[in-house]
Amino acid sequence: MNSPPVAPRPAYRRLSVEERHGQLIATAQRLFATHPPEDVSLDDVARAAGVSRPLVYRYFPGGKQQLYEAALGSAARDLELCFAVPEEGPLSERLARALDRYLAFVDSHGEGFTALLKGGSVVETARTSAIVDGVRRAAAQQVLVHMRVPAPGPRLHMALRTWITAVEAASLIWLDENKQRPASELRDWLVEHFVAVLMVTAGRDAQTAATLRAAAALEPAGGRVDAMVERTLAAMGPEAAD
Repeated sequence: MNSPPVAPRPAYRRLSVEERHGQLIATAQRLFATHPPEDVSLDDVARAAGVSRPLVYRYFPGGKQQLYEAALGSAARDLELCFAVPEEGPLSERLARALDRYLAFVDSHGEGFTALLKGGSVVETARTSAIVDGVRRAAAQQVLVHMRVPAPGPRLHMALRTWITAVEAASLIWLDENKQRPASELRDWLVEHFVAVLMVTAGRDAQTAATLRAAAALEPAGGRVDAMVERTLAAMGPEAAD
């Protein structure tokens, strides 16, 4: 009786320096996202990547701290690009497009995103904190570009940074709750949250009020902002519309 033919094994392919570097970073992101960073060793990373510990050290001679910072930096660079959408259309639509990209990253790189924003007490340093804060500052700067505000005052700056923090927190909660709501629903809520934060701040800050007026003038009738106002008034009852 003839034995069934055995499929040939795929030929082994040695990874390039860039490919191996990226593989180790991706492996570290997964481990740091699912375990407290202080509990992850280089042996864990080597085993998960299918390589030896000396090989990991060859790429990251600074040890786990260097690898952790590289994992953070990789995720940070990807996130910073999310808000760099074309400067076209009303502000609410630009934010919606940016959030679509942001939430798509969160959806497909949940582990890396969590690793970026949840550092461990042992491995967290001034450098890792600076990497995380750099993402927030880059996102805020991109939004200011879309708002056409080159030099925000303290109140507008605080409002914007507060919203960026809310975007981060909402994204982490969305992941933690297994993405029970569609990303599009979270996106729309975050756009409306942005408008609400600006409206409250405009009551106390002339620069924010002027920025909000200019942005509102470009919003189409029946668009996102009008829909938000109508929905809010309807929820508050007929008295609110009078």
